[in-house]
Amino acid sequence: MSDLKEFKLPDVGEGLTEADIVRWHVKPGDQVTINQILVEIETAKAVVELPSPYAGVVADLLVPEGATADVGTPIISVNIGGSAGAPAQPAVSEAADVVPAAPIQGAVEPGMIGSPAPKAERQAVLVGYGVKLGTTSRRARKSAAARSDSAAVASAAPREAPPAPVTPLPQAPERAANGSAPATIGGPVLAKPPVRKMAKDLGVDLAGLQGTGPNGSITRDDVEHAAAGVAGPRLVPGEIAVPARMASLPREERIAIRGVRKHTAAAVSASAFTAPHVTEFLQIDMTETMTATARLRTLPEFAEVRVSPLLLVARALLVAVARHPMINATWDEAAQEIVVKHYVNLGIAAATDRGLVVPNVKDAQTLTLPDLARALAQLAQTARSGKATPGDLSGGTITITNVGIFGVDTGTPILTPGEAAILAFGQVKDSPWVVDGELAVRKVCTLALSFDHRIVDGDLGSAVLRDVGAMLTDPLRMLAWG
Repeated sequence: MSDLKEFKLPDVGEGLTEADIVRWHVKPGDQVTINQILVEIETAKAVVELPSPYAGVVADLLVPEGATADVGTPIISVNIGGSAGAPAQPAVSEAADVVPAAPIQGAVEPGMIGSPAPKAERQAVLVGYGVKLGTTSRRARKSAAARSDSAAVASAAPREAPPAPVTPLPQAPERAANGSAPATIGGPVLAKPPVRKMAKDLGVDLAGLQGTGPNGSITRDDVEHAAAGVAGPRLVPGEIAVPARMASLPREERIAIRGVRKHTAAAVSASAFTAPHVTEFLQIDMTETMTATARLRTLPEFAEVRVSPLLLVARALLVAVARHPMINATWDEAAQEIVVKHYVNLGIAAATDRGLVVPNVKDAQTLTLPDLARALAQLAQTARSGKATPGDLSGGTITITNVGIFGVDTGTPILTPGEAAILAFGQVKDSPWVVDGELAVRKVCTLALSFDHRIVDGDLGSAVLRDVGAMLTDPLRMLAWG
């Protein structure tokens, strides 16, 4: 007896209205179990894996890859009555098909509860779908390396599901210049979600490409070559890949405005035309900060974490916020109030393949310097891997954007919506500087502070920027003022 259930796109974040279907992990006719990963979606903030609330057989995929679906739209139908050996009931009640909910604290996967629990107690379920008693074991947690690799291939089914048959691959594939075997045509396709999305937009069939990336993965260059109708780079050891010239590319390219890019465009436009921006600049001598950074790297407390000047910039801003709390505030237009926040969720702007994201370190003001270093490193890794959750990207109070990594001196950053200030940290370079009345070569950088002039007057903005500059010129001030 057939019992068809439709799984509707849930709100996996804070006020999500739509999401893009990045990649299906199942196809019609596949047997699925409760909490097996069905699909990867890209929201305005993050790529999220959605687990199945039903056990049964996939009847139909209602939204194709690359399409945008509104929250509440059915995206897949599952026959829960016609599957052998599968429970004949959904994991949730009919009434709970779409229940907006904030992410649950402690989640280890977007949309999943990750804390271990004894049998017959709480099990991993989709955010917004509540919990039920059961004995389903949680999916095994992967290492960082395994998660990175698995982002390019279909997710493994839960441990209780039988393994899928493996198709033998041809022997002795040709090796790329980096020493890894290219993906064999007809075998598993290794490609990250952004590359898959690019291929989808350009109409390129990934199954027909031979990858030249790590472990034979398909890269952006491979997709661009295929879209241009030219052969991908054929490398032998010692050769350097030459990028495709513009002459070999289409005269124009159209890229759909979706996901993070769409959200960022709307957010910066609203910020630029809502909050009256003022930007001030300060050039400073960073020589002592660079010396302190090198010294920190030798300390055992920082042995397992990368220490960069950004760590001390972050600490200096946190001290400045404590000295000038109004810089860490929000303008509440509806209530006609300024909300001063006596905690700092420190945002770090990060450029990723999916666009600009600003994850933040929660309660950064409470962290020791080694803990802050670890938090910043974890934040960067999460952002680069595309695994930042809506919770990671929400609730920021003040932001740093490190434009120096792009080799530029400074910029005029646009405020993150809802925040009163953003600090741009430019590149540190050797420059002539006057020291004790004599010219010397010093490590110099330029800071830029943009602030909401409704909240922050010029004297306050100047005081904050001056304090940050003073602490980076003489790092001992962080101890004296902090």
